[in-house]
Amino acid sequence: MAKPLKLQVVETFATLMTAAFGMVAALAWNEAIKALIAKYISAGDELVPLLIYAIVVTIVAVICIIIVARTLGNLKEALEAEEAAKQK
Repeated sequence: MAKPLKLQVVETFATLMTAAFGMVAALAWNEAIKALIAKYISAGDELVPLLIYAIVVTIVAVICIIIVARTLGNLKEALEAEEAAKQK
């Protein structure tokens, strides 16, 4: 059975958001790790702010991904219930 368009749109949106947040978190950690390495090669005051940024971005990304996943799950359940009601 083909998925309803609304579900396809939400699933695609969820996938894109998850990928985007993952990319932002990865870039944040990339900068933090680069600063950590640079600290031991030369003096740098950027380390703490970059680590804080990486942690905050990661936490926000995880929270947003959880919200998106739950919303998608709720939508799937609602659509399945709607389909089951139609079949009765």
